[in-house]
Amino acid sequence: MSLKLHWFLPTAGDGRTIVERFHANKSQGPSAQRPADLDYLAQVARAAERLGFEGVLTPTGTWCEDAWLTTAALIRETSRLKFLVAFRPGVISPTLAAQMAGTFQRLSGGRVLLNIVTGGDAIEQRRFGDWHDHDARYARTDEFLSVVRGVWSGKPFDFAGDHLRVEGATTLAAPDPVPPLYFGGSSAAALPVAARHADVYLTWGEPPAQVAEKIGKVRELAEKEGRAVRFGVRLHTIARDTSAEAWAEAQKLLDALGPEQIAKAQSQLAASESVGQQRMVALHGGRAATTARDLEIHPRLWAGIGLVRGGAGTALVGSYAEIADLIEEYHEAGVSEFVLSGYPHLEEAYWFGEGVRPELARRGLLDEGAAAERTVPGVRAEPAVQGERAVAAQ
Repeated sequence: MSLKLHWFLPTAGDGRTIVERFHANKSQGPSAQRPADLDYLAQVARAAERLGFEGVLTPTGTWCEDAWLTTAALIRETSRLKFLVAFRPGVISPTLAAQMAGTFQRLSGGRVLLNIVTGGDAIEQRRFGDWHDHDARYARTDEFLSVVRGVWSGKPFDFAGDHLRVEGATTLAAPDPVPPLYFGGSSAAALPVAARHADVYLTWGEPPAQVAEKIGKVRELAEKEGRAVRFGVRLHTIARDTSAEAWAEAQKLLDALGPEQIAKAQSQLAASESVGQQRMVALHGGRAATTARDLEIHPRLWAGIGLVRGGAGTALVGSYAEIADLIEEYHEAGVSEFVLSGYPHLEEAYWFGEGVRPELARRGLLDEGAAAERTVPGVRAEPAVQGERAVAAQ
């Protein structure tokens, strides 16, 4: 199966280190070297489109801009790029979500993908008015997705569950095509929901053997439901001409992290109810590291980002060929979609897109016909990108 590559929209701001928003007083909002204004996000989106990425993930939470509004504003800034819109099923009506997705599909020409984020942080969920516990949130997500699928059938839909109830739920028209559902979660409560509803099961970047084990569990559950599920992994990337240059860049990111920042972040992450987050923390254990290589948990897989960042905490680090080797390892484990990011997101998209992507194509892992259709003819590289890339290469 050919790989699908996605990038990331930094809707909390962007910069050359991991920790911009950790510098800020939370009551004053996030701080970033590059604010997440529409011009900058459009620049990242156009770069991703030009470089042949399938789509871009837009996160959800109180720490970033709203994913629906941001991506809708970028429809006219792009022509083929898809938008993987993350949202929380517990804080929106399922009928309204089905309607929004259908509208997005029609306005964009079929370019919306949906990332269902059940939520593993009780503190943040309560900011949205959601007081359900961890397992109840997944039970509600199960019902939510049943309603969304029912609404998309194009016929009035009735549903009565423990958490949700609708009568005659319908929208203007069923979306065409129906948006694929991307879903993550590592707990015993999450996996059956993924098996019943997900088109793509997403996991954070654990070592390939651990990812393969999780894939096996979801695949077995999905087969019992009579379904087939694709699998994706969420990772950062530091790709350079040589391995030494890539690890030097990882070292810069590590050197920018202060002990107090790491301690504060680890204290917050340790309180998460998310099993996936607990697995991310376990990869590095919050341990002090002098060199970036101290946090290499698998050849070319670095856990340093997870010292201060919640969610995806690992990065592919190496030369273009080395990163392609690790991507092949994940592919052999069953992964067909990669949702990638890097710091800064604009420049790192070019490092990966111009370096690793051609290497994957040479190995026959990409559908070059589809990629050619996604390439935007006659579009120049952004002037700022050229300048940044030249600086970065020095």
